[in-house]
Amino acid sequence: MRRIVLAALLCAVVGGTSAGTGGVDLDRYLRQEAFADIKISPGGEYVAATVPIEAGTALAIYRIADMKMVGTFRPPRNNHAHTFDWVSNERLLVGMAQKLGVLDRPAPTGELFGINANGKGGELLVGYRTAETGLGTNIKVKPAGMVAAFLTDELKDDDRNVLVAVTPFTDNAATQIERMDVSTGRRNAVARAPIAQAAFTIDARGEVRFAYGVGPDQKKKLYYRAGASSEWILLHDEALNPRNEAAIGFSADGRLAYLQVEQAEGPDVIVSWNPQSNERRTVLRDEIADPARIIHRPGTQVPVGALFTGTTPRTRFFDETSEDARLYRSLETALGAPVYITSSTRNGSTVLVESWSGRNPGDFYLYDTLGKRARHLISRSDWIDPAQSADVRAITLQARDGRPLHGFLTVPPGGAMRALPMVVVPHGGPIGVLDDGTYSTETQMLAAAGYAVLQVNFRGSAGYGRAHAQAARKQWGAAMQDDVTDATRWAIEQGIADRERICIYGASYGAYAALMGTVREPGLYRCAAGYVGIYDLPLMYARGDIQSDESGLIYLREWLGRPKDLVERSPVNLAAQVGVPVLLAAGREDQRAPVVHTERMEAALKQAGTPVQALYYKNEGHGLYNLANRRDYYGHLLAFLSRSLGGATAQVTATGNAEKAP
Repeated sequence: MRRIVLAALLCAVVGGTSAGTGGVDLDRYLRQEAFADIKISPGGEYVAATVPIEAGTALAIYRIADMKMVGTFRPPRNNHAHTFDWVSNERLLVGMAQKLGVLDRPAPTGELFGINANGKGGELLVGYRTAETGLGTNIKVKPAGMVAAFLTDELKDDDRNVLVAVTPFTDNAATQIERMDVSTGRRNAVARAPIAQAAFTIDARGEVRFAYGVGPDQKKKLYYRAGASSEWILLHDEALNPRNEAAIGFSADGRLAYLQVEQAEGPDVIVSWNPQSNERRTVLRDEIADPARIIHRPGTQVPVGALFTGTTPRTRFFDETSEDARLYRSLETALGAPVYITSSTRNGSTVLVESWSGRNPGDFYLYDTLGKRARHLISRSDWIDPAQSADVRAITLQARDGRPLHGFLTVPPGGAMRALPMVVVPHGGPIGVLDDGTYSTETQMLAAAGYAVLQVNFRGSAGYGRAHAQAARKQWGAAMQDDVTDATRWAIEQGIADRERICIYGASYGAYAALMGTVREPGLYRCAAGYVGIYDLPLMYARGDIQSDESGLIYLREWLGRPKDLVERSPVNLAAQVGVPVLLAAGREDQRAPVVHTERMEAALKQAGTPVQALYYKNEGHGLYNLANRRDYYGHLLAFLSRSLGGATAQVTATGNAEKAP
């Protein structure tokens, strides 16, 4: 199948064959994807795409007829075109975000920029930055209030205005919906939320019907109103009923609202709610996973189904005999992979379809729903051949206390799945994050070195219901760690892993779990590696960005526990029990996991006589942006793993600016 790579997207790193023979070609895996997200314009004339660049994300607009780039928006370093939406066929809104490392989630700034499809007419419409120079070479910035604004509804029948949720930068400030002119930025109040920091759900008439937010008690609340002239009523309060409810849209006739509702046990369900009769009916329930992405009818905001991940990806519909379901089934059959319609023209005649797998970073197709014709548009990573990628398989096992656990096993291409050297990789986060089985460059890199890679969504991981997440409260180094151990032992019992050749490696929380794994399970792991890790739990109350506000302190108290109870669950205090070689790496500018965590862990291991190698990178935060530093780090990681497990090392020579410990 022919793939098209847009040359104009190559603000990203240009990869190539590394010098040397044998070993893992790091550039193949460190080369940035051509783009992140892509959406078609309402009239079907253009597509816009977010393009990863070093330390940022740009936006590029292409004319579909000849795939010529006609407009761009490029923010400065550490700024990202985080969200973008077509508000007409000639105008887009770009939501900005900032992050300081590849592992950091972008933090939205609440700024909205308007830009024309041809790249002109750029203007800061609302946001806190008032500098005269602006965020892009073609962007004019005008003074704006100290507020955060986020697009709520593009008002598809109004090319001039949109609805935005606006919140002042003050404590407990109420959010309000405002109608904003996408050319001038002029705003007029439409509705005021009954709760601070609210998100809203709009009906087909453009009326604000639901408000969702967190109260002063840090509990989530859902409000409803019948129309613009009606009062808000509290529909659900987590403080009174320990679960969450969120509105996801309305039926085509507007009579029913759809809610995603947490359950006491098991994954979230989608229910229909009739505001007139107060009748509720479950319309979609999966036995394993929460809805990961809501499926809407093309050209509308009407929910019709959901995509489920966290195991084998699959789509399900409120009505499996509907035209919407038939469209997805035909696309899935034709492409032989999961699909998701990311956007469509306003009349629904052309849809943009994403297809992916654990072997494939993603392909995008334009599909003519009337003529029943599809054509390949672009691939995220054209240089990746899915046929040569490692196989990613969904796994299911049971924790020692009976809790079902799900995850993924990646196995090297072309080999038997027996007695393999294995790297166990617990994910970071840890709350609200999951491994979903999509293509991972790091996992594929490890598989290319000859390792099976085990990822388990231990308790606390997102995507498997409230009970699975809540089971992680105050379980760092305890039941959460046991889940990782149980998955490791499962792989041994299945004959997949060679019990004598297993290492554990992770980043952020995953680095904590890696070091604690060696402490809790002597003899199970042959080595451990931690990247931008947390190793001193009480220190989280004093250093870093989590404890910098009240919500962060509440998180620490509710999810970790009291500092005095965390001393004995901190690897920095248990270094004498590690007993295996350790590799540590950190960024000097890390605010999430300050470098002092790694420095103390290194010192404790040296004092205990444990072999330790530490890498420190200047001008890097919670992750590495600089390509030379990333090459350096992964070169050291593969060499370190090879010494214990015997896998391949990297082709390239370390060239980063890491400070090597003596």
